[in-house]
Amino acid sequence: MEKCGWCNLTEAEKRWLLSDREYWAVYLADEQDYIGRSIIILKRHCGSLPELQMPEWIEFKQIADELERCLKTALGARLCNWSCLMNSFYKKDVPNPHLHFHVRPRYDKPVVLNGNVYVDAEYGHHYRLSKGVSIPEEDMRELLRLLKSNLHFSVSAGN
Repeated sequence: MEKCGWCNLTEAEKRWLLSDREYWAVYLADEQDYIGRSIIILKRHCGSLPELQMPEWIEFKQIADELERCLKTALGARLCNWSCLMNSFYKKDVPNPHLHFHVRPRYDKPVVLNGNVYVDAEYGHHYRLSKGVSIPEEDMRELLRLLKSNLHFSVSAGN
């Protein structure tokens, strides 16, 4: 079976770590097509929601509550779109799914980072799967700093 990309993140991919909890890790997504877009990755290899253990569900709920609060407070997100689709894993001859969630903050007002203005042109509509948008490295670093300084988990491990 093919190696899992989520189980074998490179150091370069890990540089966008927002929070490292007992069961889950939270990263800023490489593509910031929706400013603050994040990925919550289960730290053990697991292929589907029904395979989650109750402590993993509980921690996920804590992360979801805190991450959404943070995105609203730090960036002014009006709402967040959450998805756990897993479709890309099944495009391969031998699927090797790894449970993760995408969080796409949505904005009814522009977001400004380092003087750069980002507008959610599809606000109020379904998000586009991938717009292929990248933002400058300095904006990614500022986004990471801003979100980390606004994340306040009540229970943490390695945070």
